[in-house]
Amino acid sequence: MSGSACGCEATSLADAGPTGSEEHTPWWRRTSVIIPVLSGVALVAGLALEWFVPGALPEPAAQVLFWASLLLGASQFAPGALRGLVTRGRLGIGLLMTISAIGAVVLGFVEEAAALAFLYSIVEALEDIAMDRARTGLRSLLTLIPANATVVAPHGTTRTVPVSQLAAGDRFRLFAGERSATDGVVRAGRSSLDVSAITGESIPVEVGPGDEVLAGSINTSGVLEVEATAPGADNSLTTVVGLVEQAQARKGERARIADRLARPLVPGVLVLALLVAVVGSLLGDPGLWIERALVVLVAASPCALAISVPITVVSAIGAATQFGVVVKSGAAFERLGGIRHLALDKTGTLTSNRPAVARILTVDGFTEAEVLGWAAALESHSSHPLAAAITAAAPGSVRAEEPAAAGKETGRAQEISEAAGQGITGVIDGDRIAAGSPRWLAPGVCAAEVAELEGRGMTVVVVHRDGRMAGAIGVRDELRPEASEVIASLRERGLGTTMLTGDNARTAEALAGEAGITDVRAELRPEEKARAVAELQESGRGPVAMIGDGINDAPALASADIGIAMGVTGTDAAIESADVAFTGDDLRLIPRAVDHARRGRRIINENIVLSLAIIVILLPLAITGVLGLAAVVLVHEIAEVVVILNGLRAARVRGLGAVERRSA
Repeated sequence: MSGSACGCEATSLADAGPTGSEEHTPWWRRTSVIIPVLSGVALVAGLALEWFVPGALPEPAAQVLFWASLLLGASQFAPGALRGLVTRGRLGIGLLMTISAIGAVVLGFVEEAAALAFLYSIVEALEDIAMDRARTGLRSLLTLIPANATVVAPHGTTRTVPVSQLAAGDRFRLFAGERSATDGVVRAGRSSLDVSAITGESIPVEVGPGDEVLAGSINTSGVLEVEATAPGADNSLTTVVGLVEQAQARKGERARIADRLARPLVPGVLVLALLVAVVGSLLGDPGLWIERALVVLVAASPCALAISVPITVVSAIGAATQFGVVVKSGAAFERLGGIRHLALDKTGTLTSNRPAVARILTVDGFTEAEVLGWAAALESHSSHPLAAAITAAAPGSVRAEEPAAAGKETGRAQEISEAAGQGITGVIDGDRIAAGSPRWLAPGVCAAEVAELEGRGMTVVVVHRDGRMAGAIGVRDELRPEASEVIASLRERGLGTTMLTGDNARTAEALAGEAGITDVRAELRPEEKARAVAELQESGRGPVAMIGDGINDAPALASADIGIAMGVTGTDAAIESADVAFTGDDLRLIPRAVDHARRGRRIINENIVLSLAIIVILLPLAITGVLGLAAVVLVHEIAEVVVILNGLRAARVRGLGAVERRSA
């Protein structure tokens, strides 16, 4: 059979690779997949009859199967292509495929038309599955909002109501460990809020009367009374969901490379074929020139063009998975190779999202081991995230001290009392020890050094013994070890970088300086991150990629030309909103993925040039009658083999880049 490679069934690998374990409709229950599969079954059955069953009877049966395959496959793209042409004037690869199939049928090559229809319809079906699955899981954002809220009545009584009934102005009580049902303002109580899932700020935020509370924030300690500023069904988290869905819809309308090329190609081919038929009929035998016009349509068939991009993308995407990069679609891979600017989230992306002790200050007469040991003994009774960092650091720090100091074993803390959002006190070995915020415990002689640590983006815990300043502990979510190397590597590749974070400006500036990033935008809400990405896109910096891992990054990931999610630590919302996901959390995957995509893009361009060159060469030969239909089909076959072999080069995984070799 001729022309059987006028598509690429392997495109399924490129477009059916989104990550995530969320539930979705199985392929065997989707009519958009079942129909192309039935088309393929009919095609294979027809070929089997034609090739392997002797006698005259199988021939008409095979033709029936070929027609069934053609009609089933074409039903999945031909009507849409024709509607797009009539209603919106849209000229895409689907329309050109439809025209080619019609031309093949008119010339009596139903078998080739059926193969084209099947292969292109299965490609379209698998792309639709990829897009649908990329949207599933988005609504999991809303699971951060509790089902019910404890509303406080004016006379002090409380009642539990569904969050959907919560209105702006209602007061609700937020107990330790609970998530806020909606946005609001604290009216009574003090505590710390874990907002890492919402804003990306890694260190809990202290709040008191008058401070803002975002939907989905976790109250880490104490009890807060919050006045709702937004209804339970319309808050900052529901806004995030809407932003992501809008951005995904816009991105889904962006045309693939082949579609962009098809726009001028389709009308050009149609006009040329019409001229050949009309002018030739006026000058000679109408039957001869009408047949040549149909051969022109087949000569202009975008078989090689249709397969040149998918085969390269499939090969490259498969190779990318070998070093931990999952690309969700062919269009995403095409865009990845063209990015010129990278926006990076801070928490969980540039940093490890695990606060750790970075510095210990002491006053004369006290050792680091004592200060850290006392703080750890108290914090072991607290659920505050900073407490975990301090207690985790205590054993190693003690062992690092000189023997005399290390030999002092810190006793167990008793009479514990914790002031929500301020600090904790207790008695250790008969001494009253307190550990807490510099706003609660005076830093004394260490005031200047404490201010310096805070200026470097650290959260400081001051430690007092019997009312006297003993020392201070600086805790910070540190940069990943490879961060500065990766930023330098990206700069060498001509990529600009910007940090986008919901964290405070002081911390963001400090860490960005260490990483080598000069453009910093801090204290951003999710919608503000998306706007920042849009500003970068509009500023002429070229296609912009965004890399992040949190819920707060979801709108920006969806709005960017390419969204990249950190797959191991990333939230479902971030991964589902992104076009690319890393299965690991090593930032060195970024330059390697860019290099890989750029190489794939070069191969794609080579294949496109070759595919178009074949069409340009064949058209005059078909018009003049130098080549008949059989010769035209043969040339197409050879061209398809060439572009397939060239596209397979993208499957090669090159050795470690310079950055990775230096760090190995």
